[in-house]
Amino acid sequence: MATATTAKIFKKLPGVLAFQRGLVMSDAEFFNEIDGEYEMNPVFVVRHGIRGTQNVNKEGSGDTATSGDTKQRKVSNVQQTDSAKLDGQADALIARFAIRFLDLSGALFACAPGKGDGKKDTQKNLDDEVAALRDSLDKFIERAKGATGLDEVACRIARNIANGRWLWRNRLIAEAITVTVSVEQKEIASFNALDVPLNRFDDYSDDERAVARVIAAGLRGNEAAALNVVARMEFGFRGAIEVFPSQNYIEEKPKGFARSLYRLGQPERSKPEDGPRIMGRAAIRDQKVANALRTIDTWYPGFAEHGRPIPVEPNGANLDAQRFFRDQKGASAFDLVRRLNEVNPATDDGMFLIACLIRGGVYSEGGTA
Repeated sequence: MATATTAKIFKKLPGVLAFQRGLVMSDAEFFNEIDGEYEMNPVFVVRHGIRGTQNVNKEGSGDTATSGDTKQRKVSNVQQTDSAKLDGQADALIARFAIRFLDLSGALFACAPGKGDGKKDTQKNLDDEVAALRDSLDKFIERAKGATGLDEVACRIARNIANGRWLWRNRLIAEAITVTVSVEQKEIASFNALDVPLNRFDDYSDDERAVARVIAAGLRGNEAAALNVVARMEFGFRGAIEVFPSQNYIEEKPKGFARSLYRLGQPERSKPEDGPRIMGRAAIRDQKVANALRTIDTWYPGFAEHGRPIPVEPNGANLDAQRFFRDQKGASAFDLVRRLNEVNPATDDGMFLIACLIRGGVYSEGGTA
């Protein structure tokens, strides 16, 4: 392995550089548990009308208001909206997804000179730089597979499976949550999710380590087993309780439409005057689950002040804080890829880079991830 004094540092990344996501996973679908059974009892997203009241800042504008048009000072606020609720006879909400981690050796998706490359370089120089980057990536992944840093990344992901972070708002309203993890229909771990820490990564339980071993084996290319994850949530009482699948982003929302929820399957045929309409089966989309699982970055500058893990993102972009935590020189994943040859996978930078390869993304010079 090259030392820090002799390791090649890439001044510029290729115009075409992309890594594919190091995992494949399903959405987390919602079910009603009724008399101990849930497979045939999906939670549905229902579209219906509501007549509420206007509750907006009258000094605001239509662009900044959260409801209705502030220019029309009407008391009522009639809208169409989606909601998802448990069956009135349900004892619990079940959320279920499956995930498999892929061999890191297949992380590189594309690496080639771009159209803007080579104005001052010969084609041979460009080809040599691309070949050198490919070789550096191969060697980094080889080092990572033998490093404890990969095991730590796997343990952190396992903790976010165990603590139910991926349940998002549903976790906040649940009274009790049990998360079970199975491989090939054999249970390997069970957790009381509300007892598993959200904001620290240490003192891993035996069950967390059992899940992490499967994750690490997949990333090392030693095993292809999928994890089947099931969360059972109790809310302290039985009834038609509102639960929370993913919400769809609509850039130009129709007037009088409040929100659209993510759903699987086809909506039933119905006319608006027929009342509520079943739109499909409720679920949390896979990207949102993956975002929760990769909320493991405590290695970023400013963690001591912010005090919470953030999702692994090349520039440390964080929606909650509305900040880029890794915009300091040398802290972004783009900077670390340039220094592949000198990054130790067992260090904070190395573990962050391993997690970025699992995330995937576009790293082209001047591109976005």
